[in-house]
This record gives sequence, C-alpha cells and structure tokens, in this order.
Amino acid sequence: MAELLKNFFLNLSNNRTMNAGAQKFGLKLGAQSVVAGTSIDEAINTIKQLNDVGIEATIDNLGEFVHDRAEAIAAKEQILCVVEAIHTSGVKSHISIKPSQLGLDIDYDFCLENVLDIAAKAYEYGIFINLDQENYSRLHATFTILEAVHAQYPDIAGTVIQAYFHEAMDNLKQHTGYRLRLVKGAYKEPGDVAYTDKAAIDANYVKLLEYSLLHAKYTSVATHDHRIIAHVKKFVAEHQISHDRFEFQMLYGFRSDMQKELATEGYHFTTYVPFGEDWYGYFMRRLAERPQNLALVTKQVFNKKTNTILGIAAGAFLVGRLLKR
Repeated sequence: MAELLKNFFLNLSNNRTMNAGAQKFGLKLGAQSVVAGTSIDEAINTIKQLNDVGIEATIDNLGEFVHDRAEAIAAKEQILCVVEAIHTSGVKSHISIKPSQLGLDIDYDFCLENVLDIAAKAYEYGIFINLDQENYSRLHATFTILEAVHAQYPDIAGTVIQAYFHEAMDNLKQHTGYRLRLVKGAYKEPGDVAYTDKAAIDANYVKLLEYSLLHAKYTSVATHDHRIIAHVKKFVAEHQISHDRFEFQMLYGFRSDMQKELATEGYHFTTYVPFGEDWYGYFMRRLAERPQNLALVTKQVFNKKTNTILGIAAGAFLVGRLLKR
C-alpha cells in the first residue's frame, strides 16, 4: 500500500495539468499546513515566528520545471523580491532556489544568467543561496551552476546531496568545500541511477552524513527521522565536532515540537519554509515520501486525531476531488 501511494503521488507531482488546476484551487487539501502561504509577506511572518523560538529558515519560492522564458524571468524577479524582503525585515533566513524554475530546461546559459543575478543581490546583502537539487537529469548541470556562482561570488552558495543516488558519495567528496544539505531524495528515479529500497537509502544517508560531518565545510542534516538525529548527536559528540559546523533541518509543518526541542538543546536549526502559488508538485512529493505525511495532513484538515488508515482513505478522497476538477 505504501509503495502504491508513493508512486501515485510522485506521478501526480509531475502532472502539469494537475499543477495548473491546483493553483486555481488554492491552498486546499491540507497544503496550507506545510506551505507558508502564497505571498512573501506571509512567508516572512512565518519566519519571524520561527526566529522567536530560536529557529532560522531557508525560504523557497515554490516553482519548478519552467519551459517559458518569461515565466523564468518572472520567477527570478520574485526571488529577488524575497532576497530584498529578508534584508529589509532582518529575519534570520537564507534562500533555496531551483534551477529548473529559472530556466534550466530552456537553456543552460539563460538559467545561469538568472542565477547569477540572484547571487549578485544575495552577495551584496550577505544572504546565502542553496541550489536545490532536483531529479537526476538536472543533477550535473546544477553542480556546474554552483561552481560558476562560486567563481564570481565565493562562499555565497551551496547545494544538496541526495542519498538515493548511487553516485552521491562521489558528488559529496567533490564538493566538501561548500555548505551542503544532505537529504534522502524525493523524486521518482530509475534503479540504474538510484537506490529504490528504503533500507539501502537510509544506510547510504548515514554514511554520507558521517563523511560530511567530518570533512565538509558545513553540513545541514535534513531529516525528520529521530533515529538518525540521535545517531548524529552521538557521532558529533564522539568526534568532538563543533555545533558551528552543522545544523539540523526539517520541513515547515512537520515535527514542530522536535524542531523547537533541538533548538532549545543548543543545536543550530533551520526550517525549510516554502511559499507561493506553485505549491502542487512540492505538496505531492511530501505526501509521497511517507504514508504518515498523508495522515498528518488529513488530521490537520479535519482538526482531529486520525490513524494512518483513516488518513490514507480521507486523503485519497480529497485528492480524488481535485482530480475531478
């Protein structure tokens, strides 16, 4: 059942017709519980609340797989507004951007130009940029963009290492001089490039974390898995790794109590705060990652406790409503 649901939601995440319909539908079906609104002001207000409890943020203006130059330029302008809003509001936040949103699927040089425009403004204000990694077809181009940004604006940008890729350790070793976010991976990938077994992905994730914590410039441990978090705590203590060399990261709307708890314990903590009209693909991947996410969303939609089976049933019904629109 879990694998069927995962594939179902991953397939939906790539459906452009559904994406367009979802934008018209608005932040319904529980998306409002994991997406911090549709406007910059809503996102900044959310970040202020996180800052008040000792949590920093990385803000993502949602959008991906853009195939129109005007749309990519509009996305760039919106992200520049986000950078300006971070600066003027004084919130503790950096930004996460997706190359595909900025035209990577249109033309590499066009995308790089857009990213460099953002990097110039971010560099001026001292705001870090994280280049989100997407699916495998965009992996190596994103690393190339990162290196091009670094050549002009040193230390302003970093990227993501996805543990489900077979080559993840090679990618990590080649980029230890950058700030890196380590994740398990959220896109549907074939077995020839990625692990598909959860146990194998988890094992590789831990291996990557240990190497990164020992060798990378800075490591963002992006996971909601309490067992892995406990392992990291033990590992950094045993190897006397300074808290200034790593942080924990989680997604907005998930395990909020644990987020506050880790910040209170003295660990650096960053919450990934997505916002915007183009929330659909992001939301579908969150539902695909774990069946518990669907139960969580359903619980928040109905504002009452529900078990996993009821959550799956109700969530599937709600998604079915959207499919029919």
